[in-house]
Amino acid sequence: MKKPQGMFDRDHEWSELTRFASFQDPRPALGVVSGRRRQGKTFLLDAVCEAMHGFYFAATEATEAESLHQFGTALAHYLGEPAPRRFTGWPEVIETIMQLATDGRPVPVVLDEFPYLAKASPELPSLIQRAFDPAGRRNASPIRLLLCGSAQTFMGKLLVGSAPLRGRASLELIVPTLDFRLARDFWEITDPYLALSVNAVVGGTPAYRREYTLNDAPADRNDFGPWVVRNLLNSARPLFREARFLLAEEPELRDTATYHGVLSAIADGNNTRGGIANFLGRKSTDLGHALTVLEDVGMIAREQDAFHGKRSTYRITEPLLAFYHAIMRPEWTDLERPGHADEVWARSQTTFQCQVLGPHFENIARTWSRWYATRETLGGHRTRVLSGVLPDPAGKTGHQLDVVVFGRGPGGEDQILAIGEAKSNSVIGDHELNRLDRIRELLLQRDRRASSSTKLLLFTGNDFTPELRQTNRTREDVELIDLERLYSGS
Repeated sequence: MKKPQGMFDRDHEWSELTRFASFQDPRPALGVVSGRRRQGKTFLLDAVCEAMHGFYFAATEATEAESLHQFGTALAHYLGEPAPRRFTGWPEVIETIMQLATDGRPVPVVLDEFPYLAKASPELPSLIQRAFDPAGRRNASPIRLLLCGSAQTFMGKLLVGSAPLRGRASLELIVPTLDFRLARDFWEITDPYLALSVNAVVGGTPAYRREYTLNDAPADRNDFGPWVVRNLLNSARPLFREARFLLAEEPELRDTATYHGVLSAIADGNNTRGGIANFLGRKSTDLGHALTVLEDVGMIAREQDAFHGKRSTYRITEPLLAFYHAIMRPEWTDLERPGHADEVWARSQTTFQCQVLGPHFENIARTWSRWYATRETLGGHRTRVLSGVLPDPAGKTGHQLDVVVFGRGPGGEDQILAIGEAKSNSVIGDHELNRLDRIRELLLQRDRRASSSTKLLLFTGNDFTPELRQTNRTREDVELIDLERLYSGS
């Protein structure tokens, strides 16, 4: 089935959805589609329904009676009936859905924003389970029922453990954000530094270009600041309050003040549980629930330290949230009053470089090492990429490494293939290379997974000195990765 014109990328998602929806079998099938908001899930599902004359229903946050009325109206419109269908309850609705494929061909049926329906009618997953049990499937038509939602915690629990729908789904599709390379193509930005800057602010969420900025992309580096002012720091634009709405839309996040506080702490550079607790003036044991919930809904990620199995750090996964808590929230009073955005942006440059762009660039360096770098670049096949702090007892300090690449040896043993440093706005020279040389020597003394062939990776969002480029020509253990290589090379 041909992908609709105007759909950017999403080849894998379109292929899986159409394969599921058009599967030739007389029995019904169940699929689950999830992902963070604004990623284009509705666009994908609506396109599948349009291509196959399927039925698409978008739920709203409503009572059960109102939802049943809305469903009956939508179904009557789909069937060409003059008056809305009247349903007394969801058992009747599910029975009707299971018979919609009247001519024997597969028909996709989408229940979008399914968590809204289940919140008002908690028995709904169990009703669907019963319909997809062997007895229920025998008399059903070949409908392809797709349950879709953005509430990450709820959707993630639909098919696990003892959940009613466990083992019933033939499709479990997560629609991700666009990664940094795809985001650059989507925004049609040729300058890699400008692409990096935009990505550090709005990430890879498609809606933030089309619907939220009306295709307003910065024309060049000089236009980046004005673009931020007119689209993010402008109280008349939807991106101004989007970060707040992201939290408000998640049903699991009830005490939003605590969650905003945790995100502000991480954005300020406090990425350990103890650091977050100190920032908030709380005990670290008090934050367990908040951190778990934020992790479950996909707003933060907990990442293991490369050298300490029991130590981990937290990272905000949605760039817009990091930008909001680092730049906007501390200045909210001034930003709400029109005319002050330029001043706020001017005095926030150091914060943007250190707390937004820098950490984002480090994460992109790890992403590149994990998914784009070749075996030759890394010295082997990577299995995971982390960051970490290497203890130096003799120097009574610790050495931060932005990139630590692990792989497997010939016998399956863990190996450290490469270590690296990433600087978003610095010209990197021999000083940074010498630092990595010293850390590798220390690593050889302290960690049997390292070797003299462990490679040294230097990432820059700016440039390398001529002296370092000359040194690199004589050393096979050093890799220099600039923005052109990050975005186009391996």
